[in-house]
Amino acid sequence: MPSTLDTEQMQIDGLPTRRLVRGEGEDLLVLHGWGASIEAVYPIVTGLAPVARVHALDLPGFGESAPPPEPWGVEQYQAFVAAYMDAAGIARATIVGHSNGGRIAIRMAATEPARVAKLVLVDAAGIRPKRTFRWYRRVAMAKVGKHAARRLGAPGERMRDMLVSRAASSDYAAAGELRPTLVKLVNADLRPYMPDIAAPTLLVWGADDTDTPVAMAQEMERLIPDAGLVVLEEAGHYSYLDQSVRFARIVSHFVAPPARAGATEQRGAAARPQGAGATERQGAASGPQGAGTTEST
Repeated sequence: MPSTLDTEQMQIDGLPTRRLVRGEGEDLLVLHGWGASIEAVYPIVTGLAPVARVHALDLPGFGESAPPPEPWGVEQYQAFVAAYMDAAGIARATIVGHSNGGRIAIRMAATEPARVAKLVLVDAAGIRPKRTFRWYRRVAMAKVGKHAARRLGAPGERMRDMLVSRAASSDYAAAGELRPTLVKLVNADLRPYMPDIAAPTLLVWGADDTDTPVAMAQEMERLIPDAGLVVLEEAGHYSYLDQSVRFARIVSHFVAPPARAGATEQRGAAARPQGAGATERQGAASGPQGAGTTEST
């Protein structure tokens, strides 16, 4: 079904790329997760457009943007985002990365700090989970399937497809030609980059996220020097959808503190997270209250 959003196409490093821009103010770039598109992060766009000029892209291989010419990892996607910023005349921006988009945002903030004013990581990927027996079993089944397809022709290909359907994650099973790209991204462990992030960083997580559990957010908060964590109750991996009103209020406050957004006073230290002590669990009507504050209803 064609999109009803007012988007436009542009060429970025030779790749047809779809983008959407909303709002006025300082630039903010939204990076969606694996298998997603502008539509998936549109609630972030509309929630933050009152305080920023929000850019959203279909990253290569997703939505209506062309696929990468070869399997890409985090570094190649980062280079693409940098090329978009140059083409759009963005010298410096707040970057909001959800899930796989968080991987790209983490590496950019660490290696190209001049481009990143502030960083918002939303249920972000970037920490490779520990490899379990189940993981090794999946790898073994995938190798058997690959060998069968190569040696047995059509029957082997059917065996490979059966083994993949049994062993692979839903993302891998649906990735098609992008499977090598997915493998490169999933195998990237970005923890070594996190201590090099200088930008003020807000971590927003769903308390019930099972794809990137809160323990990963806590590890990121520990590793990123100027980071604070807000955990949204009754929210999962798409916390910005599950708690859209709270999400928009909290992130807007971080992106454009009240004094800059036109309010008459600034609420204490809540303009940005104040390091590891800023962890909060958010109740039904709460917003960030500064370092060391917890609010619930």
